[in-house]
Amino acid sequence: MPVEHDEEHFEGRLGHALHDLGDRFEADRAALADAGRARGHRLRLRRRAAVAGGAAGIALVGVGGALLVPWDGTPAPRPASSDVAERPSGKPAPDPVTGAELIRGLEELLPDGTTSNEEARGTADSPPSPYVRLVFDDGKGPAAVAVSMDRVEPGSENARQWTTCPDKALVPYDHCEVHRSPGGDVVMSVQGYEYPDRRVDTKHWYASRVTPEGHHIMISEWNAAAEKDAPVTRDEPPLRPELLVAVITRGPWQAAVDAIPERQHKPTATAAPDDAPAEPDTKDVLATLQPLLPKGVKVVEKGSNYTYLVLDDGKGRSYLQIDVQHGMGDVADELFGNDSETLPDGTRVGFRENGGDKGVAGAVMWTVDTLRTDGFRVVVSALNAGTQHDAPTRKTPALTKEQLREIALSPEWDRYR
Repeated sequence: MPVEHDEEHFEGRLGHALHDLGDRFEADRAALADAGRARGHRLRLRRRAAVAGGAAGIALVGVGGALLVPWDGTPAPRPASSDVAERPSGKPAPDPVTGAELIRGLEELLPDGTTSNEEARGTADSPPSPYVRLVFDDGKGPAAVAVSMDRVEPGSENARQWTTCPDKALVPYDHCEVHRSPGGDVVMSVQGYEYPDRRVDTKHWYASRVTPEGHHIMISEWNAAAEKDAPVTRDEPPLRPELLVAVITRGPWQAAVDAIPERQHKPTATAAPDDAPAEPDTKDVLATLQPLLPKGVKVVEKGSNYTYLVLDDGKGRSYLQIDVQHGMGDVADELFGNDSETLPDGTRVGFRENGGDKGVAGAVMWTVDTLRTDGFRVVVSALNAGTQHDAPTRKTPALTKEQLREIALSPEWDRYR
């Protein structure tokens, strides 16, 4: 349907929104610098989802701003119960927010243009996570726009995940900023791509906001009429990052989150037991990993958010990632098949070879997975490219299968058990 605006009225309203935003937010450099702290806890919370993958797959779970409600309408998994904020007890439930109200709220915040393919789920619908999506055309080509709403536990790893810029070695993007308001709201805006390998130049720009009360609101847009499998219709998505941020700081979104019904059944918690050792941080893991590298292999880049190194032995760059996890004994049979090996001390060892997680042509990834008898897991993956989304720079990874095995089984990791 057409979205009619009085131009002066719209510009004035947007100007006020951006002015309010400027007063409330300032660049949060600390959030960018401290991003690595969330890594270990995030792995624990999502370890079951990563059982079938290598180390590369584990690190990418939940990274890069995937929309909470996919464009095809399939409900996304709810976060782990330990990471979801519940409505305070004793307070009456707010009135439901309808899908029509969400559509109207988004259309009122868009600039002049037309909308079509409007679809929304209100808070009284099931499953409970509300969303709105539509196709917006400002005269320069149709573009998909979507807003999703949910609760997160304030201060949790899930909340930090949605407000921490992705690692560029894992998720390519052109620009990312994090802002924090004096009142505690944190907003991240990212100008990225739908496909990490850039096989199609579909751009994905999004902004994610988390409030101190646990409201999580995310807006996404593309330079195509659908998230995937649709032709690019314009050079860039229609809404600039500052407008994306302005949209999610206004509108009916917080009211919708407040009206989300409390879940009748909490999902089984996937975090490690409370008495499990703390996961080592990125700096410690990489400091242990580097002395285990063979001679002649240089480290040309290292992760700050995730435990990876980029190596070069003179024959091309090679990505190496390691993950160290506790409490994985209960999923041993899912991690290790009949072709795995059991050492005399009970340690299980498995090897996988595949084309990596991104399906890049010519990619070769080798993974050595190890599990000690106390559930302590060390998994190492090497790729024949400098990142997970770049084209291969060599035929095979810089480290041999035997060298990966030696690293994963090194007694140096026992310090973290």
